[in-house]
Amino acid sequence: MCGIVGYIGNMQAAPVLLSGLEKLEYRGYDSAGIAVYNEISQTVETVKAKGRLKSLIEKTDEGRSVHGSCGIGHTRWATHGEPSEINAHPHYSEDHSILLVHNGIIENYQEIKDKLTRHGYHFYSQTDTEAAVKLIHYYYQKDGHPLVAISHAMLRMRGSYAFGIIFKDCPDKLYAVRNHSPLIIGKNETGCFIASDVPAILDQTRTVYYIENMEIAELSREEIHFYNIDREELKKESTEVKWDAKAAEKGGYEHFMLKEIHEQPKAVRDTLGSYIKEQAIDLTETGLTDELLHSLERIYIVACGSAYHAGVVGKYVIEELADIPVEVDLASEFRYRNPKLVKNSLVIVISQSGETADSLAALRLAKEKNVPVLGIVNVLGSGIARESDYVMYTYAGPEISVATTKAYSAQLIALYLLAVKLAGIHEVIQAERTAELIAALQALPDKIQRILEDKERIQWFASKYAAAKDIFFIGRGIDYATSLEGSLKMKEISYIHSESYAAGELKHGTISLIEDGTLLVGVVTQPELFEKTLSNMIEAKSRGAYLMGLTTYGNYCIEDTADFSVYVPKTEKYFTTSLAIIPLQLMGYYVSVAKGLDVDKPRNLAKSVTVE
Repeated sequence: MCGIVGYIGNMQAAPVLLSGLEKLEYRGYDSAGIAVYNEISQTVETVKAKGRLKSLIEKTDEGRSVHGSCGIGHTRWATHGEPSEINAHPHYSEDHSILLVHNGIIENYQEIKDKLTRHGYHFYSQTDTEAAVKLIHYYYQKDGHPLVAISHAMLRMRGSYAFGIIFKDCPDKLYAVRNHSPLIIGKNETGCFIASDVPAILDQTRTVYYIENMEIAELSREEIHFYNIDREELKKESTEVKWDAKAAEKGGYEHFMLKEIHEQPKAVRDTLGSYIKEQAIDLTETGLTDELLHSLERIYIVACGSAYHAGVVGKYVIEELADIPVEVDLASEFRYRNPKLVKNSLVIVISQSGETADSLAALRLAKEKNVPVLGIVNVLGSGIARESDYVMYTYAGPEISVATTKAYSAQLIALYLLAVKLAGIHEVIQAERTAELIAALQALPDKIQRILEDKERIQWFASKYAAAKDIFFIGRGIDYATSLEGSLKMKEISYIHSESYAAGELKHGTISLIEDGTLLVGVVTQPELFEKTLSNMIEAKSRGAYLMGLTTYGNYCIEDTADFSVYVPKTEKYFTTSLAIIPLQLMGYYVSVAKGLDVDKPRNLAKSVTVE
C-alpha cells in the first residue's frame, strides 16, 4: 500500500520522483503528490492531485515546472480521510518548514492531535500523517535539530510508519525513518534515494541499504548516515539488487500480469536451479541443516492471500510425502489465537514482498515462543528475510501486477523442494523415489510453457463468461487448494463474485446457489479423487450449472460431463497445482481484459499489505 520516493542529488528531483512513483503504481493508491525544495527561491513547492498519477504528471509538466534537487513524493492509499488533494501527501507543518510523506498508520494520532491542539496547532486534513509532521515540528521548535526532533517524535508515536522528511532549514539534507513499514535507501553517482520498494529506484541504482525498525537515515547529495533512536551512528553495509531493471518493464506485453504469467517457466526454473545441485536438493543457502529437519515433528505454515493458498498446497504435499503433521494459518488469525506451538517444530512464513504486516507479526510471535522460523520470500533483505532464523528465497524477480502469478508459482516450488527433502531425511521415501520426484520437478517449466502455448482456447472461453455474476470453483485435496487460488485470481481482477469450495461440501449449503447458467469450474487432477469430484460436478449440472472441467491429458471421459474441458500435462500428483493454476490465471486475466478493467491495478487492492 502507498508508495514513497525521495531524492537528493545533482539532478532535478521532480522527474526522478514522478518516474519512481510510476513504478510504484502497482501498490495501489488514490492520490499522489510531490514536494521539492527550490534552491533559488528557497521555498518548498508542493503539488498534489487526486486520482491517477497521470494527473500529477500533467500538473507538473512531467516534473519540468517544479525546480529543485531535493524532494519527496508519495502515492496515497486512503486510511484516515477520504481520497482528496487536501488529504494527499506530502503533509506539512503550519509554517511549511517541515514536509513529510508517510506509509503506515499512526495508531495514537488522535492523542497526538489533542496534545498539539492544546499547544495552539491547527489541522487542515483528516489524516494521521498531519499529526506526525506537526509532532516533529513541535519538537523541532524546542531544540532546532532535525535528528533530535525526529527521534523525540518517534518515541511518542505508536503504529507502523515509514517517513520521508524535508526540513526547509536544512535544504542539503533528506531524512528517512522506518518502523514496521518497508523503506530502502539507495545511492548512485548523482545522489541518494529513498523508496518503499526496489522497483522505484531500480533504473537509478542497484546499491541499496536496509534500515531496521526505529532507525533514522540522513541523506545528503554524497553521503548517507544511519542512526538509532538514541541518535547513535550506525554502520551499515550496502546490498546489490540482482534484479534487471528491464524485468520491471512490460517488455511488449499488454499488461504486467500477462508478462508475469509468461515468466513462470523461468521463475520455476530459476528457483529449482538455486536448490537442486547435482540432482540433489541442497538447502545450505537457507541455513536449514539436516539435523534440524530430522528433528521436526510438526510444521506451522503462516501466510496471507495467495501465499496462504500456496501454504494449503504445502500442507497436503508435506503431510503425504514426509508424513509430518502440518497446520496452516492465516497470519491475521495466527497472531490472535494464542497458538500452541510444540517443541521440535518449525514455523514457515510465506510472503512475496517479505513485508506483509500480519505475517511479520506472526513471525515475531513465533520467535517469542522460541520456535524457529523459516521465511519463504521473494525480496532480498526484506523484513521477513531479515528477522527469520532461516530464509528460502524464491527467484521470481520483480512482480509488478497486484495479482500474483509467478511469485505464487515460485512459492509452490519452494514448498515442494522442502517436502521432498523432508521425506528423504525422515526416510519416508528412498533415494530412487527422491530422484523421480526431482526429475518431475525439473520437468515442470517445459510443461508450464506447453500450457501457455495453448492460451487462445482459454481466451475464447473467458470472453463468453465476461458477464458472469457468480463463478464457483470446486476440487478435493490438492485440487481444492488449487481452486482457492483460481477463485482468488478471478475475483480480484474481474470483480466477479467467485468462491471456492471443497467438492465434498457442495451439498452442505452451497449447491442452493446454483442456478441456470452458473459457471462451475471443477479441478480434477488427483487420480484417486477423480470420480468423486466428477460426481459432484454432475450434481451441479443437474441443477443448471455450466461446467468447465480442468484435468490432465488422458482423462478425456470428462468431456461426457463438462461443457468445456481444459487439459494440462501429467506430472506427479503432488505437483499438479503448478500446472493446473496456469489456465485459471489465464481465465481470470482474460475475463478482466474482456470487461475492459485495469488488470494490473484492480480497485481497492494493493500489492503489499503493510498495515493490518
